[in-house]
Amino acid sequence: GIDKRAKWHGIPILLQELYESSQLNSDYTRTHTVLKELSSLLSMEAMSFVTEDRKTAQESTFPNTYTFDLFGGVDLLVELLMRPTLTTLQKPKMNDDLMKDCLSVLYNCCICTEGVTKSLASRDDFVLFLFTLMTNKKTFLQTATLIEDILGVKKEMIQLEWIPNLSGLVQSFDQQQLANFCRILSVTISEPDVGNDDKHTLLAKNAQQKRNTSPSRAEVNQVTLLNIPGFIERLCKLATRKVSEATGTSNFLQELEEWYTWLDNTLVLDALMQIATDEAEHSSTESSDESTLATIPLRHRLPQSMKMVHEIMYKVEVLYVLCVLLMGRQRNQVHKMLAEFRLIPGLNNLFEKLIWRKYTASNHVVHGQHENCDCSPEISFKIQFLRLLQSFSDHHENKYLLLNAQELNELSAISLKANIPEVEALVNTDRSLVCDGKKGLLTRLLTVMKREPPDSSFRFWQARAVESFLRGATSYADQMFLLKRGLLEHILFCIIDSGCKSRDVLQSYFDLLGELMKFNTDAFKRFNKYVNTEEKFQVFLTQINSSLVDSNMLVRCIVLSLDRFESQTEDVKVVEVLSECCLLSYMARVENRLSFLFRLVNIINVQTLTQENVSCLNTSLVILMLARRRGKLPFYLNALREKEYAEKYPGCLLNNFHNLLHFWQHHYLNKDKDSTCLENSSCIPFSFWKETVSVLLGEDRTSSCAIISYIDEPYMELDRDHLGD
Repeated sequence: GIDKRAKWHGIPILLQELYESSQLNSDYTRTHTVLKELSSLLSMEAMSFVTEDRKTAQESTFPNTYTFDLFGGVDLLVELLMRPTLTTLQKPKMNDDLMKDCLSVLYNCCICTEGVTKSLASRDDFVLFLFTLMTNKKTFLQTATLIEDILGVKKEMIQLEWIPNLSGLVQSFDQQQLANFCRILSVTISEPDVGNDDKHTLLAKNAQQKRNTSPSRAEVNQVTLLNIPGFIERLCKLATRKVSEATGTSNFLQELEEWYTWLDNTLVLDALMQIATDEAEHSSTESSDESTLATIPLRHRLPQSMKMVHEIMYKVEVLYVLCVLLMGRQRNQVHKMLAEFRLIPGLNNLFEKLIWRKYTASNHVVHGQHENCDCSPEISFKIQFLRLLQSFSDHHENKYLLLNAQELNELSAISLKANIPEVEALVNTDRSLVCDGKKGLLTRLLTVMKREPPDSSFRFWQARAVESFLRGATSYADQMFLLKRGLLEHILFCIIDSGCKSRDVLQSYFDLLGELMKFNTDAFKRFNKYVNTEEKFQVFLTQINSSLVDSNMLVRCIVLSLDRFESQTEDVKVVEVLSECCLLSYMARVENRLSFLFRLVNIINVQTLTQENVSCLNTSLVILMLARRRGKLPFYLNALREKEYAEKYPGCLLNNFHNLLHFWQHHYLNKDKDSTCLENSSCIPFSFWKETVSVLLGEDRTSSCAIISYIDEPYMELDRDHLGD
């Protein structure tokens, strides 16, 4: 009676039977029958959960799963699976099918009840045991799916080095298993908190860094992976292999569209293929008539497009792992390996057939830098590919591997013609490792970038990838190479004429434009030719002024270029561009530079500084350093003071700036990486940055270069200790 009232569906009784039938020396036949019965009660719930919206699903809507767990079902299955590791007495071993069913039932429970996932995740012994099960091809998919779910909720990340014989395990995988394994690995090597890195305040991040000086678990895991013999080489092979050339109908993709929105999970797709393969094998053994169809493996019969989607899903996982490793502490070692295993030329050969094979409009939401994207595999793949290019060329001399031999010769010719030495990195580039084919990867990227619709989120990633090629010490030849291909006009079209509204896209285009024009007279000439009416110039200024957080890097480049040009007045080309270019003459007017300075200091304060807006502080510093070089610092500080009085708010700008500079010292004098970036991007030695900041923060009220001299006593902020040292 109580069973009916409680809607237990006989689950407690079945569990009792499961327990009794699986005692030592049982042959598990009855156990398997009972488990199958339980499984059908649970899998219906799991299916309804997957097909409904996960958010709305309440645990109470899964009474069977709840009952199963309540009466010890989960613990019993864990005990059954792990029994061989705990005792040698068990005579009959569990067969693969029973293991598969045990794993599937556990996975179903995890899907429906987060509590189950969490309690499994808290058992390190079980999690590590699951990894050892992956050596069994028959249960690989069920195991991998379960591990992925469990690691997703694990509080403390596992250490990969704890996995028994990890190298052997990885070496036993075929390429398909390796790709699925990458999906699991991605959780173990990513820092848990990079959710959105740009938005975290620097105060919070600095405090956290003080606490963690030793390498994080994710970093330790990255090293473990790099030490597995042949691992990176296999990933490069996987990333660059071609989709086997099989014929198939292409309209099959339309039917798939609805499918793979929820089949985004590679593992699910593999499971389907597995089922289909099993069926094919099954039917071929039963029919005496050995039909030719049955002897062709199913994967060769799948339509080409299905195989493409599948291959793309694999590659997304692999590129993600490579990308994380490229951004980690082992960056230089990873770079060497990726170059040696020809990742870049390999991707270049796939570009037209697979990566950008058809025009995929991406009218979905723009994704921030670190957000995981749940869009179609095609789109995730393109974004992941662009992120890889970005991290590959960012401040690294291997960036020239993105060109082919002909394009490298073009760079040398540009340097020769301009009578400047070739960049060392270009000279050192190993020609046997560069792209082959008619175009290198960088030029292919430019081609598709120009075709992209105005607000497409691909534009953001494309611009970031091209910009990272230009970053580091400014190279005239690199800029000319891109200018010759019409990049400047394309960017200006996007900013001025295309009606682009996306802040992310605009920010990436402003940054790219700054890198492209910096110190380059030809670029300023081209700018002037394109922006040939007052009206266009006003639209351009409006776009810059609409958000200085987005455009300040460009403002910084214009200010720096102007300063350099003004010191090169013996050069005819420079004199000509200074007198003609509307942008340079706009910035040459001191009231315009001051107006930028006021706003840059005004939009940030120590509490709101993030990785994204700290550039406003550095840009305001660049303006003041250049003023200091020319002995004009007191004039600028006085202007800030007058601005405050005009706004009837004495002390507001200067106190804020004073606090920001204190923070600047605290932040930049502890880290080495940031300072080299500041030097590279401004061509101002870091010693001059440090000196300028300490002059501005001077305590002497009689010094005309100390901020303190421009704040009247009553308006001095006493509370300076915002930094919580």
